[in-house]
Amino acid sequence: MGKKDKNQEVEDPQITATETETVEEEILTVEEQLQEDLAKEKDKFMRLFAEFENYKKRTTKERIELFKTASQDVMVSMLPVLDDFERALMHIEEDKEAEELRKGVLLIYNKLISTLEQKGLAKIEVNQGDVFNADDHEAITQIPAPSDDLKGKIIDVVERGYKLGDKVIRFPKVVIGQ
Repeated sequence: MGKKDKNQEVEDPQITATETETVEEEILTVEEQLQEDLAKEKDKFMRLFAEFENYKKRTTKERIELFKTASQDVMVSMLPVLDDFERALMHIEEDKEAEELRKGVLLIYNKLISTLEQKGLAKIEVNQGDVFNADDHEAITQIPAPSDDLKGKIIDVVERGYKLGDKVIRFPKVVIGQ
């Protein structure tokens, strides 16, 4: 057994070609499988990345919205105080003897209004004769219109409306002509 036969050292060329083809086919199959797996993982990554970007945008938008309206509860609770100031000013204007009182109340009222406006509060301007819009106004009642040109229009503003940023926190309460 010490000596090898020369024929045993040389392999059969036909068997080698078949084995090579089988190995090459297996390599191609593995490469295709790896390419598919890579494409799947890349797709998962891109979807996850897009989902994360959407999450960041959404939370940033929500945070900005929260900062804009964080003081909404305080603003809503201050609106009756503003209404009382306006009623007091209207009542004081009728009394000529209370001129100094009117000046003091007006000073405090203007200071309160300017402070709230700095925090984002804005009046919704509504005037007599404006067209009534159910999306923008709250109708308290309807009364017969004094003239035909006021039918369906605002006759009186009972309570002012206010916005905080772009959000309406109280709709103006109005009387409309019928």
